[in-house]
Amino acid sequence: MKKRKILFLGETYRADAITWIRGLQEFGDFEIITWELKKPSNNIKNRLLRLLEYTCALPQVKKIIRLEKPDMIIAERTTSYGFLAVLCGIKPVAIAQQGYTDLWPKNSILYPIKKRMQKYAFKHATLIHAWGPVMSQSMQKANIDMQKVLVLPKGIDLEKFNCPQKTFSGKINAIVTRSLCPEYGHDVILKAFGILHKKEIDFELTFVGDGKELLNLKKLAQNLNIAPKVHFTGRILNTQLPNYLKKANLYISMPVTEGVSASLFEAMATRCYPIVSDIPGNKSYIENKENGQLVPVGDYKKLAQEILWTINNTNSIKNATEINYNFCSQKANYKINMKEIANKYHTLINAKK
Repeated sequence: MKKRKILFLGETYRADAITWIRGLQEFGDFEIITWELKKPSNNIKNRLLRLLEYTCALPQVKKIIRLEKPDMIIAERTTSYGFLAVLCGIKPVAIAQQGYTDLWPKNSILYPIKKRMQKYAFKHATLIHAWGPVMSQSMQKANIDMQKVLVLPKGIDLEKFNCPQKTFSGKINAIVTRSLCPEYGHDVILKAFGILHKKEIDFELTFVGDGKELLNLKKLAQNLNIAPKVHFTGRILNTQLPNYLKKANLYISMPVTEGVSASLFEAMATRCYPIVSDIPGNKSYIENKENGQLVPVGDYKKLAQEILWTINNTNSIKNATEINYNFCSQKANYKINMKEIANKYHTLINAKK
């Protein structure tokens, strides 16, 4: 039987996209064709060129559709690739909201345009992915047809991301796995560890990944006199990430906004104790002092206090990591969730035919 084809619109280098594509190939036996914007968005000039590229994208995507004749289109981000997908005019089309709302940042001059694009995409999509409950809440506020919404994370590969019991005593070995961008608040994390250094607390802090803030963060670590204890790995293969997580005992993430974080699930599955920012996306999965800790956005002094708390409450941490591992096994299992998503796509394609 001929394989069914899916056209994926989105950035294929992203870990989320790789998981999505690989899962559909593995559990749905789909052939995946991809298209993405080529221009990066690392400075003002390139962002303008990328915007120009986007305005000329529809004819290119339609040409691919004529040549490849996909059975379905899927796309990430409701305000960009998702909007482009619904303009293509073929069904079914599934779009995924990547953040809490995708309407970010709110002070952008493009915000009103993005809002209209999202509304159009929501209206004309066949299926809308909410990778977690916090996303579905924002969708309800937008008054969309919730019957079209599938609330389910892609999940993580528990064969790779797992770890036996860890010992939570002695040296702090903390890990940060978010890209080095301003919105992830890595400077807050460094300042908190600067306080720990002054208190003569032994620690090792590892930043996994790359981003435009790398040089600024290295300079800040030097200014705080903690550079020898802070390690920047640069971009690594996703297959290498589990080894870093297995060596760590604390996972720290201080974003100002969040949808559903696969990075958080990966840390929970490898029994890293999570200390994260107190925002809706994180509060969907972390209950303060129950299975992790929540810290006000930008409050590095409070973050330092919460890290110190972990040193004196190792039994609580051990119980929390067990809760988190069980959650990932039951609710964020890639093999179970991606099979359900793949089956849903086949159902939509069959309905069209």
